[in-house]
Amino acid sequence: MKYENTILGLIAQTSIHAGTGQNTGVIDLPIQREGHNGWPCVFGSAIKGAMRANAEQHYGKASINVIFGPETDQAGDYASAIMISDARLVLFPVRSLSSQFKWVTCPAALERLNLDRQRFGFDKIAFDELLLSEMQAIIHATNPQNHKNSLYLEEYRFDLIEQNLDKVLQLLKPLLSSDYAQAQLDQQLVIVSNDDFSYLVQYATPVNAHIAIESETKTVKTGALWYEETLPPETVLYVGITAVNARSSDRLPEWQAKKVLNVLLSMFEEYPWLQIGGNATVGMGWCAICDSRDYQRQGEA
Repeated sequence: MKYENTILGLIAQTSIHAGTGQNTGVIDLPIQREGHNGWPCVFGSAIKGAMRANAEQHYGKASINVIFGPETDQAGDYASAIMISDARLVLFPVRSLSSQFKWVTCPAALERLNLDRQRFGFDKIAFDELLLSEMQAIIHATNPQNHKNSLYLEEYRFDLIEQNLDKVLQLLKPLLSSDYAQAQLDQQLVIVSNDDFSYLVQYATPVNAHIAIESETKTVKTGALWYEETLPPETVLYVGITAVNARSSDRLPEWQAKKVLNVLLSMFEEYPWLQIGGNATVGMGWCAICDSRDYQRQGEA
């Protein structure tokens, strides 16, 4: 079967709440996380649903079934022509005493991105081995921070290590949609150990209290207090998309895999943003979309 692949970078421009629908203790509405490591993510079903809703507005509800599959009552007729992975975390924004924030990642997240690049048809980018212990942080050798010996992330102090990160930057920049963001990455990128990264993404996510107000008395409704976790703006995730030939028998000749993928992504050409997760009516969940193929084409031009 013919496949067409790409990887999309998702850069959060507002807070994102892709919830689990259940609480896990103190937080009433936690975000989705990977089961084996606790890293935040957005499940592929949520990404696919958001893309379908976006495509319905762009192309019309009846015309997208060839890509996304038929409506629920006819789901047994044929399957979708696209496969969408979970949105995986690669850069997490963390407060810092030395700048507005730092984009934090770890060797495990970078290696996983590299493996995913290979799976979706991109070249592997070989970068130098990243050797660091807990409470150490690697920054790019040209970073103006390099005259200092330490870096503070949240309330924790990390010893700094300078290293040439050109290859790591080459791996990450295809996920960022603007020249400004790519330039900021040079200055903001910090690599910490896998364990430190896991701790930060577990405990440095924003948790906000919400209340409901009685409209007549303007006081809090009894028991109407809940805590909601979010991913902060500037979080960078990525999602892999694979398209196959249309499975609808009457559309198969004209809807080959390449056309399926190109039509799907063309809806982002004029408006390269996607809303994912809940609380859309209060402006949450907006991500800038960046197709890694576009970055590759620029490099070949």
